[in-house]
Amino acid sequence: MAKSINDAIKMEITAPAECVKEFNFTISADAVKSESTKVLNYIAGMVQIPGFRAGKAPIGMVKSKYAESVEEELRNRIVSGAVAKIEDEKNIEILTLNFKSAPDFKLDGSADITFTFEANVMPEIAVGDYKAVKVEVPLDAVEESAIDERLDLYRSMYGSYAEVDGPAEAEDMIKASYTSDFVPAEDATAAVKRQAAAEDTFLWLSEPETIPGLIAALTGAEKGKEYTFASTYADDYREAALAGKTVNYTVKVSAIQRRTKLTDAELVEKFQGESIEKMRELIRKAMEQDNEMKRRNDAAEAVCKKLDETVPEFAFPPALLENEIQKELQKIAREVVKSEEDGEKFKAELDTHKEKAAEAARKELRRNLILREIAKAENITVEAAEIDAQIEGMSRQYGYNAKELRSMMEKNGAMDEFQLNIANAKVLEKLVDSALA
Repeated sequence: MAKSINDAIKMEITAPAECVKEFNFTISADAVKSESTKVLNYIAGMVQIPGFRAGKAPIGMVKSKYAESVEEELRNRIVSGAVAKIEDEKNIEILTLNFKSAPDFKLDGSADITFTFEANVMPEIAVGDYKAVKVEVPLDAVEESAIDERLDLYRSMYGSYAEVDGPAEAEDMIKASYTSDFVPAEDATAAVKRQAAAEDTFLWLSEPETIPGLIAALTGAEKGKEYTFASTYADDYREAALAGKTVNYTVKVSAIQRRTKLTDAELVEKFQGESIEKMRELIRKAMEQDNEMKRRNDAAEAVCKKLDETVPEFAFPPALLENEIQKELQKIAREVVKSEEDGEKFKAELDTHKEKAAEAARKELRRNLILREIAKAENITVEAAEIDAQIEGMSRQYGYNAKELRSMMEKNGAMDEFQLNIANAKVLEKLVDSALA
């Protein structure tokens, strides 16, 4: 008889399809019965039943009272032993692992136990001499005019508004009250109701427009006068209640305010700088960093394109491909479905959307698997500290507690993709360094 359940677990590996392995397990009835006795004795030594000293209760009583705990522990030992045997197969790189046929645990030792795990495995990918890939991506120079524009933007952005008597100009702010012929539903959001009517509110004659056509309609408007215009909302407008509608507005202007730009001295004081020359230098360095980042991003795309052209075709793990297709399909749905009508249209054109999603999924999965193969060749891994640092940065950006953000990502299944993105970024950074050298 085997000394442990792990020794008694017998495994057979089959390959029913490309990138798919099946791990078929059998545990004899005698081995199950033996391990069940060990588990029962283990639990009996831990529990205390009233009337008996710890570990001294009759085995039959422990078995009756803690049957569920015994079964759970035995299941865990069997499954853990099976997974350990799979992990011992070092020549198989497993990407996903799930039960194909869940074990029918006859834990009384009356019959052998059989079950099967199905795994999607890494395909064979010939990445070739990826280190020889070279690309030429020019670095954009920072022009003096671009620095001038940035400074002028800051002068305007941080300037103060003051009322003016003349007609309204582009970029002015108008204080006004308006009504419309659009009647929102009683349960409409506050945002929708504000689009219908508002009292003593501010309207900016700048992009993005709060009401479509506002800039054209109110440029030249004067204080104390009333104006009417028709506004046509885009079919994909963010508020479904207004999407595709034409709304007639009446606007009563009560004041016109114009921003006064800061002087150089005021701008320097606002930013707590030393001089306008120092500010120019800081802006230049920031723009140079932006240009270098853009260059590296463009280089990464160029490298991936070359790899895609040179790496031979390979099979896709079916579960990973299906998962990627679903993600792409959801992405398409978020882009096109803005109303109930859009939803019905999406369903009617589902086959077309699926084809588009499948094409995008194959492209994305091919890239990810190529980068994964290169990561393996370069011994590039993602450390726990790197994940923690990224989550900490994201939590500051989005205003979440880091622990809460991690918990959210783990619950919605985003952690695997998050780690994949970190790994891909590390691989691409290395490839770009080599390609631009």
